[in-house]
Amino acid sequence: TALGTRKSHCHRCFFEYETERMIVVKSKVVGSVFRLIQFLILFYVIGYVCVVQKSYQETDSVISSVTTKVKGTGFTNTSDLGARVWDVADYNIPPQGESSFFVLTNMIVTPNQTQSTCPELPNQSTICMSDSDCLEGSNDVRIQTGLCMNYSETVKTCQVLSWCPLEIDINLPEHALLVAAEDFTVLIKNSVTYPKFNFHKRNILPDVNSSYLKQCEFNRKTDPDCPIFRLKDMVSEAEEDFQTMAIRGGVLGIMIDWNCDLDWPEHYCGPKYSFRRLDNKIPENNVAPGYNFRFAKYYKTTDGRETRTLIKAYGIRFDVIVFGTAGKFNMVPTIVNVGAALTFLSLVSSVKWSHLQNTHYL
Repeated sequence: TALGTRKSHCHRCFFEYETERMIVVKSKVVGSVFRLIQFLILFYVIGYVCVVQKSYQETDSVISSVTTKVKGTGFTNTSDLGARVWDVADYNIPPQGESSFFVLTNMIVTPNQTQSTCPELPNQSTICMSDSDCLEGSNDVRIQTGLCMNYSETVKTCQVLSWCPLEIDINLPEHALLVAAEDFTVLIKNSVTYPKFNFHKRNILPDVNSSYLKQCEFNRKTDPDCPIFRLKDMVSEAEEDFQTMAIRGGVLGIMIDWNCDLDWPEHYCGPKYSFRRLDNKIPENNVAPGYNFRFAKYYKTTDGRETRTLIKAYGIRFDVIVFGTAGKFNMVPTIVNVGAALTFLSLVSSVKWSHLQNTHYL
């Protein structure tokens, strides 16, 4: 029957093996194009996939920890603070941080503030003519008492309950107060791990000792393995001027690249440092430039009254950014990519066969 015939035919087809016909085309044009395509595929697989992308490797992302320690001493002589020596406890705020540190370079100081009442700083919303212009309890910026009082001989403003005298933060020094900050140094200790390969390493090499660390300073040409960096050198490599940046502050990125090929000996895997300014420095959008924050130091007078010195601190925040990928030979991605290359090569014959049929070479 017809059904039995179809079953018998399907049974025979299951145990059959077909091959494509091989036709030799004696044409220099066709042969040249065929070999050119084969060469391009081999060049892509060997040159780009294997050499550039290293797709024969298994990869892992870096896990990192960073600690920093700043050193240096500066001197200032101002009307608010007098003659003063600044050490790391004064300008490194906060004293410890994870993957970042701040160095004070400029400041506005408001000394001897106490909890009391005083006239608000004059602006469009605080200038008044009488008490009716002041809303008691309003705390848009500070808490108003509802009274209008003399700020100067010609200007009246609303009275506020606050730390008085109020800070006047528009008189920023035109030159950074802590000019010596450019010569401060920072020790960066960085440990990395690639857990998939059980690989661990530090940026402080095994043969480094304490005496070397006391006298070395990072130099890309003469001492690239030293983990101690001069602040001015890092800012300069970011194509910035330290003293200009120090006036209003900013954010500088310290990039540590740990891209490693673990098919090579371990000593070939090391950190590569680069530096870049990270905060906004666009002339067309210069609102709130730089980097600053406020902190206060509190005291008590002999009569038990609390006072404070308010400091608006300008400076440079250094962010340590660690990134990297490690690769090591693995058979699985190697087989996958070799198989893909062979598939590409087999497609060349199919494409040429279709082209020959369409152009009537046969």
